[in-house]
Amino acid sequence: MTPPSLATLAHGQPAPFSAGAFARQAPIRLDDNAYLQRQCARESNARSYPRRIPLALEQGYGVYLRDTSGQLFIDCLAGAGTLALGHNHPAVVRALRDTLDSGLPLHTLDLATPVKDRFIDDLFGLLPAEFAARARIQFCGPTGADGIEAALKLAKTATGRHTVLSFAGGYHGMTHGTLALMGNLGPKAPLGALGASVQFLPYPYDYRCPFGLRGEAGIDAGLRYIGQMLSDPESGVLPPAAVVVEAVQGEGGVIPAPARWLRELRRITREHGIALVLDEVQTGLGRTGRTFAFEHAGIVPDVLVLSKAIGGGLPMSVVIYDGALDAWQPGAHAGTFRGNQLAMAAGSATIRTIAAQGLVAHAEGMGQRLATRLRQLQSDFAAIGEVRGRGLMLGVELVDERAEPDVVGAYPADGDFARAVQRECLQRGLIVELGGRHGATVRFLPPLVIDEDEVDLVGELFGEALGAATRVLR
Repeated sequence: MTPPSLATLAHGQPAPFSAGAFARQAPIRLDDNAYLQRQCARESNARSYPRRIPLALEQGYGVYLRDTSGQLFIDCLAGAGTLALGHNHPAVVRALRDTLDSGLPLHTLDLATPVKDRFIDDLFGLLPAEFAARARIQFCGPTGADGIEAALKLAKTATGRHTVLSFAGGYHGMTHGTLALMGNLGPKAPLGALGASVQFLPYPYDYRCPFGLRGEAGIDAGLRYIGQMLSDPESGVLPPAAVVVEAVQGEGGVIPAPARWLRELRRITREHGIALVLDEVQTGLGRTGRTFAFEHAGIVPDVLVLSKAIGGGLPMSVVIYDGALDAWQPGAHAGTFRGNQLAMAAGSATIRTIAAQGLVAHAEGMGQRLATRLRQLQSDFAAIGEVRGRGLMLGVELVDERAEPDVVGAYPADGDFARAVQRECLQRGLIVELGGRHGATVRFLPPLVIDEDEVDLVGELFGEALGAATRVLR
């Protein structure tokens, strides 16, 4: 189902951006400007996105952004997947205005309000019926990382255990506690011991299978490894409180877990009394062509962590979990900004708009269309090792096809080439991000409202960027 036109703003004025306006603009200039100079002088050395995407933004609507120089960009980053409806969607803007005009206290800690009650109803209405029937919700601090922290505290309290299982390539936040679960060594290296009992497991990364296998054999090997470790009295791993997993690894390179693997992981965790924690901070609310990514496997988790899209573009995170785990004491997890009423209003508007416009199915269809365009480029560019993902969460892993392949035929990841492609994309007005091993996977996370013409334009611009980077580096 194609969503209705987004041709007007919430106040009835015509939208300022369109594919036609994008096509008519002059070649992109990426000159340093005063905003970027002041940002560099005043902000922390830890700033990240401006180093790769040196833009000063002034306006956004739908899938488009305009910088302070008046140049248009197609946004395939969308706040790292936060903006399910794109920039300044009329339904979200209207919900924010109505809430501001209502006189509702905007800061309420965890006290009840009509807006909060409606948001919980809307969110629970998305859950599988068997999960919703026994679910409890904890509002957390505004980030997904705080939701993961809460989930770990809940699982440890409920089970009386302390070990946590995580996966190579996983990303669950940048707090001191969540870094212990991260696969990427870079942010962890300066910190030393992170103070958590975490055991890492191999993730089913078919293109670079850690067992030197592919397909069903690789899945079987991974499951046997987990099952054996949990059953072996001399494995060295204490009985875990939780397994924390992404159904599609995002920052790790847009790697979808096979449905059979997730189903077996659900069976194994249930058999051993381990809480299965699904981190859907980036995948939740339709991103993968299902409301939640775990639905591709037909499973139900014990704990579900959500953030990003559920706040309609504003900061919010929640943990939804099976009531049987609700063993912690009052105040066991708190946070000053867990009562963000504007985020709850925007979240309800987003949930209802996604349902009314059929955007979950739309994301599935547009994702298939974009994946087809990206795979068509493989015949022209040997540097495309793999195109993968689900729905509108896609990744293109770029490789050095001139080097020796590994035992399963995968060439080495080429982060330098990926960075060149990202720069060429930006110079053509396409914003994409990188992730995965060596930063060699180009990631596509456009708003769910992207249409067919815009998908085709993304594919065209990416192809042009690949060609330009190839001419320079190959």
